[in-house]
Amino acid sequence: MASIFSKIVAGEIPCYKVAEDAKHLAFLDIAPVVKGHVLVIPKQEVDYIFDMEDGDLAQLTLFAKKVATALKKVFPAPKIGMSVVGLDVPHTHIHLMPIHGGTDMDFGHEKLKLEAEEMQSIAAAIQAEFNKL
Repeated sequence: MASIFSKIVAGEIPCYKVAEDAKHLAFLDIAPVVKGHVLVIPKQEVDYIFDMEDGDLAQLTLFAKKVATALKKVFPAPKIGMSVVGLDVPHTHIHLMPIHGGTDMDFGHEKLKLEAEEMQSIAAAIQAEFNKL
């Protein structure tokens, strides 16, 4: 059975897309830890990030770097944090989040509930910056 992320890639489930190329997709987390919480995935479903071929992992990381650059322009923060957990969805994904302190990436925090209009606005702003790169 395909993961929820594979269904997003296939267009079966909508997302707030921020960036895409032939092999990767980046979209807003629908239950963000912080505003600007983005998920970066390979379009090919691979459960565990370290099972990826070296070249594919390198390309995913470089794509995530470009997304992080765009994200930092929209959400100025000292850093864009990156985390790979991979326990909830069996499809490799990188979390990118604007961070101001060490606890900003605490997945135990209560998740934000943002209105669709705000999610669309955030996604459009990040996508616009991504497209400039």
